[in-house]
Amino acid sequence: KKINKWVVIVMVIFIAGVIGGGIYGSIFFTKKFFLEDYNKMNNFYKQTLFFTGQNKRAEAISNYDQLVVEYAVFQQKYTNYKPFVIKQDNNFDGDLVKVNGIVSGLKDSVYTGDLLLAHKSFEDIRPIFQEMLKRNNFSLLAVSLVDFHDAMEEILIPAEEKDAAKVLAIYPLVDEKLKEVEVSANDEEIQAIRRNLDDLKSLASQNKIEEMPAKGAALKSSFVKVYLSRG
Repeated sequence: KKINKWVVIVMVIFIAGVIGGGIYGSIFFTKKFFLEDYNKMNNFYKQTLFFTGQNKRAEAISNYDQLVVEYAVFQQKYTNYKPFVIKQDNNFDGDLVKVNGIVSGLKDSVYTGDLLLAHKSFEDIRPIFQEMLKRNNFSLLAVSLVDFHDAMEEILIPAEEKDAAKVLAIYPLVDEKLKEVEVSANDEEIQAIRRNLDDLKSLASQNKIEEMPAKGAALKSSFVKVYLSRG
């Protein structure tokens, strides 16, 4: 029997939809998994960058050691395995080697050398990562928002507990993470996060501890608004 042409058309559309859905799913999940691995490794890079800049050797060494371990895992995995999202990136492996050279070459500086000079060398990694993400169509805003979220949660705890000293101690790290978000976007919604964070610091500085929980909640609310729509 001849198959009705409309049945054929429907079948073709259905098969195309299945294939298209499969490709989309592959792109979505490999992006998600890649970003999770990247953020896990990148967190120790950012912490190392921060503490070398603060001239805090013990903290810098601790995070550097973790960076070395996590970067080795990341490099080995994505040198041997190329998910769909980075499959066409011919510069990817070269960038991994370049970053590895910088990280491994700074061990003596982190352990016994000039931390501020080490900080400047660690800064050379940032544009390599940023270009890598841009080439492969990752949103730098999404990456930085995830990074900021983890730091923000750390300051919300003492805000809720009305611990002004701890809020002030954690603020510099949260401020640094928010500055990374502001590099990607600094519209009114991002500025609302900044205002709430700086207002929280101001309350802590003035020891207005009774107002800190509400301001912490406002900070989280302003972040969630951005993350749900753009993260």
